[in-house]
Amino acid sequence: MRATTVRPGRLVELAGRLDGTGAATARDALHRALADGEDELVIDLRDLELIDATGLGVLVGSHRRAGLIGRRLVLRDPPARVARILMLTRLDRILVLERTAVSAR
Repeated sequence: MRATTVRPGRLVELAGRLDGTGAATARDALHRALADGEDELVIDLRDLELIDATGLGVLVGSHRRAGLIGRRLVLRDPPARVARILMLTRLDRILVLERTAVSAR
């Protein structure tokens, strides 16, 4: 799991496997970004290879934390496999998903 802060408090990129072994890295980066910014926090998922229940828990926990401090969490460009998991778990109804024009092709 690689979590890269592109714009502090505004944009974090997650890459690799968001599972039990990478959850702590992702959680720390997202909590730090939530504390460092205002308004919307975008999580770029385009390079995320895999997500499991632990990874979903990180995203849901970060979503809740964002709501408590008046911020909005946006998941940008989830790969088809990740988007399917979000749909099957119905988390796509809770979490905000965004596709950019480049990824929509």
